[in-house]
Amino acid sequence: MIKNVVLDMGNVLLDYNPDAVLDMFCSSAEEKEVIRRELFEGPEWAMGDRGDIKDADRFDLVKGRVPEQFHAALKACADRWEVCMNPLEGAREFCDYVKEHGYGIYVLSNASDLFYTYFPKFLPLDYFDGVFVSSDYRMLKPDTEIYRTFLEKYGLKGEDCLFVDDREDNVRGALEAGMNGFRFTGDYDAVIRRITENE
Repeated sequence: MIKNVVLDMGNVLLDYNPDAVLDMFCSSAEEKEVIRRELFEGPEWAMGDRGDIKDADRFDLVKGRVPEQFHAALKACADRWEVCMNPLEGAREFCDYVKEHGYGIYVLSNASDLFYTYFPKFLPLDYFDGVFVSSDYRMLKPDTEIYRTFLEKYGLKGEDCLFVDDREDNVRGALEAGMNGFRFTGDYDAVIRRITENE
């Protein structure tokens, strides 16, 4: 029986959408393509999520791979990318449902240190029974180690937890760690059905 709901953050609670940032700060298709590739898809993104670097380090680490004429847009994107992290429609109501129906509610997210700046604008950290951010622990989903460390930290049994993520590889990692898993595709009602199906 599900007793705890463990939520990814990006594209489950908040809308991680680099296109919104690129559209805001870039003036050409080429500029968008280069900055997407080097900033959002480059190795530094995972390094930030793993806690190897700080968000503030990204521009200096990436700029050598980006033409100088794009540096102003790159810096704007690197410094302000979190402007896209707005709540998904229905996210707050879904979280309220989980809490009001007596389930534990947790966040388990790959995220950099900037998480603590933008996420509390959605809900305060103490709203949740636990918030586990990858960069604090120097590990990343979908490695099974992060799920096991999460369960140990909060004293939870995997079989009592439903992990919800938009990425199939992250869901598989949770399953391998003994948790229940659900791939989120934008339908909170489907998550609720999965939570309650064994009641």
